[in-house]
Amino acid sequence: MPVIAIIGAGPGLGAAVARRFGREGFSIALISRTQSKLDTMAAELNAEGVTARGYAADVRVPAALEDAIARAAAELGPIVAVQYSPLPAREYLKPVLDMTPELALEAVQFSALGLIHAVRAVLPAMRQAGSGSVILVNGGTSVKARADFAGTSVAFPAESAYGEMLHDALEGEGIRVAQLVIPGGIPQLQFANGIDDVAERIWNLHAVAGPFRTMLIPLEDGRE
Repeated sequence: MPVIAIIGAGPGLGAAVARRFGREGFSIALISRTQSKLDTMAAELNAEGVTARGYAADVRVPAALEDAIARAAAELGPIVAVQYSPLPAREYLKPVLDMTPELALEAVQFSALGLIHAVRAVLPAMRQAGSGSVILVNGGTSVKARADFAGTSVAFPAESAYGEMLHDALEGEGIRVAQLVIPGGIPQLQFANGIDDVAERIWNLHAVAGPFRTMLIPLEDGRE
C-alpha cells in the first residue's frame, strides 16, 4: 500500500488531504510535534476506514524528523508522496525591524532545512522506484515579501528555491515536485466544498505532472 507522509499534519488541511489520499488506497503517516494530537487524528481517520498513524517530530530537529520518516516507512510501507506544510510559528510573523539573526535562522530551519532533511530521507526509495511526489504548501510570502511577516518572507523563498531546483533536477525521473501557494489563511478561502477542494488540488499535484508552482488563488486576493 502506498504511503503519504504529511509533515505538519493538523485537523484542517492535513486531515482533508489524508482523507483524499486515503480514498485512493494510501496509508497516511501523520507527522507533527504533539503525539497526543496525532493519535486523535489517526483514530478519527481509522474510524473512517483510512489507515493512519502518527509520528511525533519537530521539523527543526533533523534526527527526530528523519527517525519519524524511517519509522513510518518501516511500519506502513514505502513513502511515495510527501506533503511539507508545517504551520509557521507566530514568531516568524514579526515585523522586519524585530527580526534577529537567531529568529531568521530558526525560520529557515523550520521551512527550508526541514524540507531538505525530509527529502533526503525519502528520495532514495523514490528514485529507485522511479515515481513519487514532494508537495510544498506555502503562503504568499513565498513569492512576495512582506515587512510585517519577516520570518516567512526570509524562509519561504529559500524553501521555494530548493523545491524548484528539485523539480528541475527530477522531472525526468518520474518524481514530481510541486508547490501550492495559498495567499491568506485557508478559512478565508471561498470554495464550494471548502478545504476538500484544496485537498483535491493537492491530489492533482501528486497525480499529474505540471509546473513547479501553482497559485491556489491570485496573490492579490490573499492577505499574505
